[in-house]
Amino acid sequence: MKRAFSIIVTLALLAWLASDSRWKMVGDAFASITPGAFAAVTLSLFVTYVLRALRVCDEFRDEVNGRFAACLRVILIHNAMINVVPFRGGETAFPLLLRQVFGISIVRASASLLWFRLQDAFVVGVLACLVWPGLHPALRAAGIAGLIAVAWYLPRWARAPHDWAGRGRIVSKLGKLRDIFTEATGRSRYGWWWTVANWTLKLAVQGWLLAMLLGTSFQTAFPGAVGAEAAAILPVQGVAGFGTYEAGAAAALLYSGIAMKDGLQAALALHLFILCSAVATGAIAWLFPSKSTLPESPATGPARK
Repeated sequence: MKRAFSIIVTLALLAWLASDSRWKMVGDAFASITPGAFAAVTLSLFVTYVLRALRVCDEFRDEVNGRFAACLRVILIHNAMINVVPFRGGETAFPLLLRQVFGISIVRASASLLWFRLQDAFVVGVLACLVWPGLHPALRAAGIAGLIAVAWYLPRWARAPHDWAGRGRIVSKLGKLRDIFTEATGRSRYGWWWTVANWTLKLAVQGWLLAMLLGTSFQTAFPGAVGAEAAAILPVQGVAGFGTYEAGAAAALLYSGIAMKDGLQAALALHLFILCSAVATGAIAWLFPSKSTLPESPATGPARK
């Protein structure tokens, strides 16, 4: 009952904000999209959540033990949190939920989350180098080669033998973190495949929606979607990522002849759609708690200390 009441209050606040006349331009941006296209975009976006859940299931397959629905619930709540809580504070939901639902330690879950975010950054960075308009071919090739080289080297550096444990208090602690990170980079079997599949579909869907919002071609809009997500990966974000997301999209669209005002408006509409999708699916997942593998209590929320 408390959860349902919380969601009703939240939806009422969102409705109150949406009633402001200044949001009319956002509604107008969606007016040209058919219900069929809107449903297709929504369904495709949900498939990206499924791909992320499969990546987590692969990473923690021994602990998850086939409980895909519980894994998907963790992803949906985590995704809602990172879209709402400012300054990346929502990332803390991931290790807390994994500890509560599957009994995975916070340190291990946090190390895997770090590797997930690095994989995301590498894939989005490569795509940005591929499609960013106006970029010199030499810089494009150098950027792609550099990102792939770092992505290949980083796990191997982490796994290399080291003597950090005997080199002082601070260095020894860093050595333990390096060992934990080593485990995270070598645990998943198909991590890169899940990451590439997720971002390929996600950016294609967002590019398609952005093209409909702008009334332009997919080829013109796709760099804007990539620019928005590249900006969203920045370590510091405002509330719900507003500002940096729209600026990244508008900057990429400028090279394609889209005016800054039009690019910002379309990017804002796209951002609100993604935000609403994340909050809605996260709220639904929150209403259906999954049973914990721990004996003490069901996983109804973050574990108490």
